[in-house]
Amino acid sequence: MPHDASVRNHAAVLFILLVLLAAGCGTPDKAGSPPPATSSADWFSEQAQATGLNFVHVNGMSGERFIAEIIGPGVALVDYDNDGDLDVYAVQGQPLRRSPEQRAESQDRLFRNDLEVRPDGSRSLRFTDVTAQARLVPRSYGMGVAAGDFNNDGWTDLYLSRFGADALLKNNGDGTFTDVFAKAGLVDPGWTVAVSFLDFDRDGWLDLFVSSYVQYSTMSDITCVAPSGARDYCSPQSYPPARGKLFRNKRDGTFHDVTVTSGIAREHGPALGTLAFDANGDGWIDVYVANDGADNQLWMNRRNGTFENTAVVAGVAVNGQGTAEGSMGVDAGDFDNDGDEDLVIANLTGEGSTLYANDGTGSFEDVAAATGLRIQTVAYTGFGTAWFDADNDGWLDILTVNGAVRTIPALATAGDQFPLHQRKQLLRNTGNSRFEDATVAGGAAFAVSEVGRGAAFGDIDNDGDVDVVVANNNGRMRLLMNNQTAGNHWLGVRAVGASGRDMLGAMVGVVLSDGSVRWRRVRADGSYGSANDPRVVFGLGASGQPARIQVRWPSGRKDEWPLTMVNRWVVVREGGGVR
Repeated sequence: MPHDASVRNHAAVLFILLVLLAAGCGTPDKAGSPPPATSSADWFSEQAQATGLNFVHVNGMSGERFIAEIIGPGVALVDYDNDGDLDVYAVQGQPLRRSPEQRAESQDRLFRNDLEVRPDGSRSLRFTDVTAQARLVPRSYGMGVAAGDFNNDGWTDLYLSRFGADALLKNNGDGTFTDVFAKAGLVDPGWTVAVSFLDFDRDGWLDLFVSSYVQYSTMSDITCVAPSGARDYCSPQSYPPARGKLFRNKRDGTFHDVTVTSGIAREHGPALGTLAFDANGDGWIDVYVANDGADNQLWMNRRNGTFENTAVVAGVAVNGQGTAEGSMGVDAGDFDNDGDEDLVIANLTGEGSTLYANDGTGSFEDVAAATGLRIQTVAYTGFGTAWFDADNDGWLDILTVNGAVRTIPALATAGDQFPLHQRKQLLRNTGNSRFEDATVAGGAAFAVSEVGRGAAFGDIDNDGDVDVVVANNNGRMRLLMNNQTAGNHWLGVRAVGASGRDMLGAMVGVVLSDGSVRWRRVRADGSYGSANDPRVVFGLGASGQPARIQVRWPSGRKDEWPLTMVNRWVVVREGGGVR
């Protein structure tokens, strides 16, 4: 957990409090409260309870301020049953002081999406809790979840990051999962949050990058206090950082630990975010690590099984002012439509989000201030965040879910029992390298103040716009359904390999009638401790008409197909066709 700027700078505290008072903290939501009323003009509507997505996270809060209580949870959008729609995997916590037998009542949940699309195009969305049928068993304290088909059988598997023993859930293809962590040869790296499936050696099989946070247990917990003198949660600098792991897929259902031989072991920090993307456009997957209160890392793939941390020379180790930030959520996307992927990172209150613009060669510049992003996010502590085209106008926007990690004095003074809650933010890309605050337009759901952590992005009802599932700490899960379909055209693309596996890391482009190309990456990682829809949605604006689809596959192969229709989903297969 990041070290709050208020501890370092009392003037910053006053500024932040003034901003919060001006913006309003919103109304804290209770676990049993009904969803907020929605207007027809709202960009999003909250539909979790209405659709059966009934889940309340339990952080095990004891009053002893164990830092593990406030770091999770993440959430996953994953089509575990291969029926063409996205299901939800919800990560659960548990009381930290109870015995294993007492903790059994708290466990992760799996919700099956029973989407019905009628002949007239109308949709009925309903989730069913299938935790028991899936043979999920109570596990250690949950943090996050990652999704990828590690054995190339066409069924998406899950890696569970935990405060405790991690798990690798093999999808059996019959609606059930089996934990094969030990059988797969994986080594538990300690307290983990963010994990990425990636094909770093381009052999067609997904490897694993498992980041770690700090070396901590409830037995090693120390007492920290807020400026007021009251007991508060500690910063990550109170504990030694833990070392993450890189595992190479041996293509036989097992992995080999290559952390040392790859060079990844040379440096480490308190990691909360990871991202696998091609930073310099050479066709090989690199890894970005967002560290909490320490320099971030950019592990560049040297194409021979080794990596080198180039974050300092690339300009992404610290912000434009030369300061390491409390980095949590992270994502990469082409926000300026220039053909390369740029980085957005959600940080601590007083710091604001960071935006690193890519020049196409793997060198970056912090443009958060120039784009207006920093000033609009400085009053919030951001966790789950992602690039997505909220209104399908062709420009990537940002949604961030927020929640503090140290006591907010104004809330504590008011007697709040969990004084960490903040509102979500929606920032619209205006298309001229500026962002405007569209939170009010987002709707009533954005006015609710909660302790946001994970956020998973994907088209849950297959109607051509991106929806968001939000995982709140010690609170109710939210389902933000996007209402923007009617205004602009769109194209949805799923890119798969010969086995039917989603080809994570592939770059999909649509060539428009004017010859310009928009690129989007096939990804499941990013955000915060969460797994996203691996399919890509292209917003095409009011008149956008793509002429062709192009794909640069992780193997290095390039394919291209003509396209004449829009407002539909298509599947492209490496070396095959379009359907």
